[in-house]
Amino acid sequence: PQRRRFLHQAWSSPMRLRILLPEQIFVDQADVATIAFKTHGGSFGLLPHRRDCVAAIVPGLFFYQPAGKPEITVALDEGVLVKAGDQVLVSVRRAMAGGDIAQLQHRIAADFLALTNLQQDQRRASAELETGFLKHFAAFEDA
Repeated sequence: PQRRRFLHQAWSSPMRLRILLPEQIFVDQADVATIAFKTHGGSFGLLPHRRDCVAAIVPGLFFYQPAGKPEITVALDEGVLVKAGDQVLVSVRRAMAGGDIAQLQHRIAADFLALTNLQQDQRRASAELETGFLKHFAAFEDA
């Protein structure tokens, strides 16, 4: 009986969630029972007993439920999630809370994904400039 009680406590201990932005701590919530988020590989859920992990988060909705309370929805930009023991750290560029799910999804599409496309265009242009510079530099060395 005592061993069974210990195992039950170990498997049901809550997580502590922190969502970190570059300029502030957006969420610092103890007693989190469940977490759900999206990655490039699909949607994932975390329970307190899950093994430690690291995941790259894509822009989208992030759900967490404090023990005995309603689920909370947050819109997150791309970032990284790290679960170590009962600590879950999420580091993202931007986050938005409030409103209903449809409103948050619209804000993600309008703000986060548009910026992601702009960043991809900037990276592509930068790569083209670097390639052009290297070609000219190689031609200069051969001359």
